[in-house]
Amino acid sequence: MLAIRNLNFRYPTANVAALSDVSFEAQRGEVLGLLGPNGAGKTTLIAHLCGLLALQSGDITIDQQALAVVRASQPTRIAVAPQEYAFYPNLSVVENLACFAGVGSLSGSEKKLRIAECLAFAQLERYASVHADRLSGGLKRRLNLAIALLHRPELLLFDEPSVGVDPQSRAFLLQAIKQLAQDGCAVIYTSHYMEEVQAIADRVVILDQGRVLIKGPLAELLNANGTLLQLALEGDEPERLQSLLSPFGDVTLLGTGVQLTLASRRSLAGVIAAVDAAGLVVRHARFGHADLEQLFMSLTHHSLRD
Repeated sequence: MLAIRNLNFRYPTANVAALSDVSFEAQRGEVLGLLGPNGAGKTTLIAHLCGLLALQSGDITIDQQALAVVRASQPTRIAVAPQEYAFYPNLSVVENLACFAGVGSLSGSEKKLRIAECLAFAQLERYASVHADRLSGGLKRRLNLAIALLHRPELLLFDEPSVGVDPQSRAFLLQAIKQLAQDGCAVIYTSHYMEEVQAIADRVVILDQGRVLIKGPLAELLNANGTLLQLALEGDEPERLQSLLSPFGDVTLLGTGVQLTLASRRSLAGVIAAVDAAGLVVRHARFGHADLEQLFMSLTHHSLRD
């Protein structure tokens, strides 16, 4: 549905580009996780999709039509649920929904229907008459979601939608967003919570310093680096363990332990037997494919970003 091709952007006073040759697609029926450290270019990219920044170089299309054309003719095809609370705090939940429905030209029976449907989807019926500023953090996030859905958008942008919410509200939001994709929307989800993205994303794009580091189906990306074994020993002897395990694959130090990427035709049983034969005592072990956080950290080199 959404295609971004060779997108470049530099702010007027900047020495380096905020986006450099960025290309990827977002499909209907899928959640695309958009990831990157601070300063990676995510905000600039979302600002383009929201129509807040004009194109300098490259193309953005919706169903093969230029984004600017689509936004001018059918602006409600794209909706955003931002990190900030995007409603009027002095209005009630239902008053907020009525206000934003009117802005998008909903009226009459269709307006009433969509308000009722969005209240139900976000499970806000009990709070319809409550002023928005009196809602909990989780309920405020659900109001953001309900407002974003009013006009049946086809492309939904979620920018850190679960910041500051309790675990139950986070679980509800993630399930709701996954359901929207299953119902046929194209969803772009940005978050610093890697476990959230791994739970709901079908594909991911990782940006850093304005460039795409990696993109593709999440399962393929996580399986690409083979099977990993993380070990820590009693007595903290990571260098000895590194030397012992090097015949079994690539070994890297990891804090007080090591991470082993098993070579082909090498087995977990063989590794454990070697450790046992050396008289070493395992304090912690983790076996399987890399998770998204490990992939992200390996690509962005663990450096702290301001």
